[in-house]
Amino acid sequence: MTGAAPEADGATPVSAAEAGALFAGLAGAARVLLAVSGGPDSLALLHLAAAWRADGLARGEPRPELAVATVDHRLRPEAASEARMAAAAAAALGVPAAILVWEGEKPAAGLGEAARAARYRLLLDHARAIGASHLATAHHADDQSETILMRLCAGSGLAGLAGMRAESRREGVVIVRPLLSTPKARLVAVCRARGVAFAEDPGNRDPAKARGRLRLLAAELERLGLGRERLLRLGARAARADDALEAMTGAVLSALAPRIFSGGFEIDMKALAGHADEIVIRALARLATQAAGEGRLRLERLERAALRLAAAARAGRPAALTLAGLALRLDRRGLCRAAPEPPRRRGAGRAGAC
Repeated sequence: MTGAAPEADGATPVSAAEAGALFAGLAGAARVLLAVSGGPDSLALLHLAAAWRADGLARGEPRPELAVATVDHRLRPEAASEARMAAAAAAALGVPAAILVWEGEKPAAGLGEAARAARYRLLLDHARAIGASHLATAHHADDQSETILMRLCAGSGLAGLAGMRAESRREGVVIVRPLLSTPKARLVAVCRARGVAFAEDPGNRDPAKARGRLRLLAAELERLGLGRERLLRLGARAARADDALEAMTGAVLSALAPRIFSGGFEIDMKALAGHADEIVIRALARLATQAAGEGRLRLERLERAALRLAAAARAGRPAALTLAGLALRLDRRGLCRAAPEPPRRRGAGRAGAC
């Protein structure tokens, strides 16, 4: 469906001055890869970024080269034509574009998460291949508020409630979201003002999907006081608190100087347990992630493990448990050692698993 988004009714397009502020942090980038689909959000990102670059170069200001990549997940019949439309839009602006295809069989379960992982893998690989230091996505304020609400429903901690970060680093590439404070309606208005045709993914309002159900409830949630602006405020406050706690955790770990070795670590848990429980939880999360890899730690299991170890260390009791593929052993002196969990015998349980 093209050009049908109603969100722009009465909205003001993002101005050139506003775009200058949104993209200011990218002026020194080596090259910026724009993730563009056929939707209005990313097409607005493309047009705003291209205009920002052209205006800056005309004034003799430094601006990075731009490139576009669009991902065809091969999940909808229209996806290929939408990818071609996005590539054509980039070419019309003089921006080189590539269409990246998610090949292979698609999983029957967890398709959405698998598609997201595949999309980022393809984009990051392409960014490195073309020498782009930054990957820019078109996530906007509506996406951010929905993400915070979904994480609130899922019982996330502060890090989750902070929502998406405006800037993060992954696999050597800086991921930026310059439009994160901009409502979608203003991005749709950009496309309409410039006569840019766009496509709308019908899955965005599919009631079978959690995000689609939330969008259908948006007006009612607004009436109940849980609208976009309040959710964004919650996210900003959670981000502030999360950043402060992360800094405190880093300082504590620096002072305790845990011993890190291949696949494991050793730390004075008794000394760590002298700090607030939240610091203990975050410190264990960092150490476990560093030892076991980048796999996600389930918050509930992490909390149980950290609090159990801290309580035992304070009481001078030994403890043994498993977490994220690690076997953790706490001795009576309060020294905790983590090493890869040994292979389990068939039919054997996991004693002390968290």
